[in-house]
Amino acid sequence: MSVELLDGAIILGFVEDDEAFNGSVQDRFANLDTNHDGLLSYSEMLKELQSLRMIETHFGIDVKTDPEELSHFYDSLFVQFDRDSNGTVDLEEFKAETKRMMLDMANDLGFLPVQMILDEDSFLKKAVERELTKLQSDTSA
Repeated sequence: MSVELLDGAIILGFVEDDEAFNGSVQDRFANLDTNHDGLLSYSEMLKELQSLRMIETHFGIDVKTDPEELSHFYDSLFVQFDRDSNGTVDLEEFKAETKRMMLDMANDLGFLPVQMILDEDSFLKKAVERELTKLQSDTSA
């Protein structure tokens, strides 16, 4: 984990960079697809959703959440990814929903920078790394 400074423009730039965004999405998808069938089952996606710990913490502090509420929350997130409702998520569904979520985050953040604690393999961390690389190449040119 690391503390990074980011804003909506950094996220937007990452999403609009087809090579960077699509490569990151394909890598994440491949890591989640443990049986290598080209589809993500609910159980494969559940590990990723649980790692986000979206409702199990409140400002970084663990809170006791009703297991039934958690289950319902993860079910509803899976449905968002499973756009054709066939019970699995293919790469295109995963990419489309990830893009939608990233664009929503960019829009919500706006253009005032904020500090965030990011996991090293998160999409947001990849967006920051892309921006840093871009800035370094701009200043050395």
